[in-house]
Amino acid sequence: MPPADGLAVQDLTNLDVSKLTPLSPEVISRQATINVGTIGHVAHGKSTVVRGLSGVMTIRFKQEKERNITIKLGYANAKIYKCQNPDCPNPGCYTSHGSAYPDRYTDEHGEWVVVRHVSFVDCPGHDILMATMLNGAAVMDAALLLIAANEKCPQPQTSEHLAAVEIMRLRHLIILQNKVELVTEAEAQQQYADIRNFVKGTVADSAPVVPISAVLRYNLDVVAEYLCTQIPVPVRDFTSSPQMIIIRSFDVNKPGQDAEELMGGVAGGSILKGVLKVGDEIEIRPGVISKDDQGHVTCRAINTKIKSLHAENNELQYAVPGGLIGVGTQMDPTLTRADRLVGHVLGYPGHLPDVYDQIEIKYHLLRRLLGVKQDTDASKHGEGYKGPSITKLKNKEILMVNIGSRSCYCVRPSWISLP
Repeated sequence: MPPADGLAVQDLTNLDVSKLTPLSPEVISRQATINVGTIGHVAHGKSTVVRGLSGVMTIRFKQEKERNITIKLGYANAKIYKCQNPDCPNPGCYTSHGSAYPDRYTDEHGEWVVVRHVSFVDCPGHDILMATMLNGAAVMDAALLLIAANEKCPQPQTSEHLAAVEIMRLRHLIILQNKVELVTEAEAQQQYADIRNFVKGTVADSAPVVPISAVLRYNLDVVAEYLCTQIPVPVRDFTSSPQMIIIRSFDVNKPGQDAEELMGGVAGGSILKGVLKVGDEIEIRPGVISKDDQGHVTCRAINTKIKSLHAENNELQYAVPGGLIGVGTQMDPTLTRADRLVGHVLGYPGHLPDVYDQIEIKYHLLRRLLGVKQDTDASKHGEGYKGPSITKLKNKEILMVNIGSRSCYCVRPSWISLP
């Protein structure tokens, strides 16, 4: 593979996966190794923050642009650089650029060297898109919780998203108090106190709160610094048989394209363990799912070959656990069209988990209803009222189940006893 300008070369012939780390120069040069989600209420600036850090606008689809909201999961990679000049003060010694930027460059401040390569998972904040947010949370190592300074804290989806990442055991969060340019200093200080009161006793209790303006790029260098200093590099398994969770799939062919130029389906996601290489034979489970006249479900795994690997526009010879990647394959693109493979697992043939058509679960209910605006006025409801409580599950009640990057609806059968 010819070297791109300023990027390290990946060599398959000399690859020793046992020597790779998430900070290996040949890895972070081309691929992100840390997944960071952006969560919070609708219109609090999640996509704008990602754009400010990476230069990539994650709102790409027609409906998203018309309504100016995120509907599908958005992705963008950013390299974080540190100035090697000891006279360069904090936090100005940190900055960020897109993933295709050279690993080293020099300006009037001194030499800058890439120290992290981060993949942002931009989640929608609208209440009806909660399932999409949960799909993105399946691959997060850390999260940026956006709270708009010009709105009361907490908003419905602020509470819901925080509860979701807490249930999914996400331990590393940074709170961004966005839109500070729209409020006075006194109002910002009051909301800071409200934020601290809101996150007290949660996983975000000790999280730093950074006042920013994503539009004006104010304090984004502090965010870049905190992404390096507050979020540890995750421990990754490079030596096991590879396993990737698919969170997007698509057909890259254009209508009317010549048959000779057609390309195979593309699966996008994050590798959980192991290393995928160009030319590997792979399997996707459960694969093609069908149902017979009696209602019996059968599945047939998809076997194919990796033709290409990409992290945004960076071509890869091998991909490691961490950031989001695109896997170009030889399979029929109709199988990957319109996210049909979301929730499936990709890996080596014979090394993937078994497929089940029935599961038994234990559950616990949240004490309070989240995701809706609530009237908690003590004068109306009494001191200590925190909103309506959640009722116990009823027989035949329709539930949404989220497993990994897949969400589905099911009916609670009457033969399951209530706890």
